[in-house]
Amino acid sequence: MAYLVPAEFVTKMVDAGESKIFMSTRDTLIRSYMAGAILALAAVFAVTVAVQTGSFLVGSMLFPVGFIMLYLMGFDLLTGVFVLTPLALLDRRPGVTVQGILRNWGLVFTGNFLGALTVAAMMAFVLTMGFHLEPDAVGQKLAGVGEARTLGYAEHGVTGWMTIFLRGMLCNWMVSMGVVGAMISTHVSGKVIAMWMPIMLFFFMGFEHSVVNMFLFPFAMMMGGDFSVMDYLIWNEIPTVLGNLVGGLAFTGLTLYSTHYKTAPKRTLTAKTAESPVATLAKA
Repeated sequence: MAYLVPAEFVTKMVDAGESKIFMSTRDTLIRSYMAGAILALAAVFAVTVAVQTGSFLVGSMLFPVGFIMLYLMGFDLLTGVFVLTPLALLDRRPGVTVQGILRNWGLVFTGNFLGALTVAAMMAFVLTMGFHLEPDAVGQKLAGVGEARTLGYAEHGVTGWMTIFLRGMLCNWMVSMGVVGAMISTHVSGKVIAMWMPIMLFFFMGFEHSVVNMFLFPFAMMMGGDFSVMDYLIWNEIPTVLGNLVGGLAFTGLTLYSTHYKTAPKRTLTAKTAESPVATLAKA
């Protein structure tokens, strides 16, 4: 497994952020649409496995297959561009502006949402035989999750909102590690292993991922979940998006960039500080 040292893969992170900012509208929308759709399907897969086996851990161990597939195909998630594109601005790449970053985020959000919504509609139809049957165990489980992660937070007011925000931060700390993981190896096997670990962790811990939620809550509403669009936006999607942005950028993007790309100057040792501990003890 060929491994790239941090200085090498952080350079790739900055380069990737720059390329995404200048990508055409068409390509950005297609790639983000497919990413949202694949991640949504992986969420259905993971919940189906968890329901059928009775083990959420097993479902969590298998959920990363969707993330791995979409990144190997070069598709884009909102959580990924939150981390990569600001680095190109920090590095003062020519032509990179705040407006360009916001444009990219808006297009990726739109594409991810449309892709996730498409899979939500398709799976709702499949699991209810065209809405003629009651939701099966998987549909009921997802509907319950939708209610718990909106109205359940709303019951606690500001502390509930902050809980979602912090779960969003923790989520994209791990997810962005998966994004970086795709860059630290030149072999497919190495990429898969590096992506698998943090994605499994975030899913099992129940952290909030904005793109997964773009599927989960519309699907839950189609399955009869007793909450509104505004409940979803205010008590989940908005704080989750903000938490994903802050967590991924602060814990992964900026830390790696500042210590492996824009490293601090090396210490200058004086004669006194350079003296070995043994010599110091000998003089004592």
